[in-house]
Amino acid sequence: MDAKEFLLDCRGKACPRPVIETKKALADKGAVCTLVDNEIAVQNLQKMAAHVGAASEVEKRGDDFAVHVTPGAAPAAAADEQALPAAPAGKTVVAVTSGQMGQGDDKLGGILIKGFLFALTQLDTLPDTLLFYNGGAFLTCEGSPCLEDLKTLEEAGCEILTCGTCLDFYHLKEKLAVGGVTNLYDIAQRLTTAARVVRP
Repeated sequence: MDAKEFLLDCRGKACPRPVIETKKALADKGAVCTLVDNEIAVQNLQKMAAHVGAASEVEKRGDDFAVHVTPGAAPAAAADEQALPAAPAGKTVVAVTSGQMGQGDDKLGGILIKGFLFALTQLDTLPDTLLFYNGGAFLTCEGSPCLEDLKTLEEAGCEILTCGTCLDFYHLKEKLAVGGVTNLYDIAQRLTTAARVVRP
């Protein structure tokens, strides 16, 4: 490791934390050496480095990997920029309908939705509104592993709204811990008038 590199230990941290923490350290500290414990994290770090125009080198250390990221050492990846369409003007609404992200294993789905909501807190442009309905209502209530990130989003100006019918159905009305209560008319109106609706 170069003496000028900032050492960041991200072993054991779930996606997207290694990428987000490395990107922050890159901006604040310059060159970064990030320790990770799996090849997917290595690939994600390499993609992030290419996207921001940084060079990356990977060093195997036993069962772990050291990813050396040096800012400004490579041209930014233009292909990624071209692949992403420009965000439409207007409001962005995130509709969360379940306590899991995607279909398959529920435990994995819970890890993914928590990671997704954390990733939202790190975006340069935050969504305007997050709507929670059906099983998604559990995420805004006491005991949810996502409350800290949701409160961070709310403090940053995101509107957090949970369906009142869903709270009643699941007997959660007294347990709502972040945001406000909304109704199906309001949900329908927000979904149909948004410039972009994101459904994780």
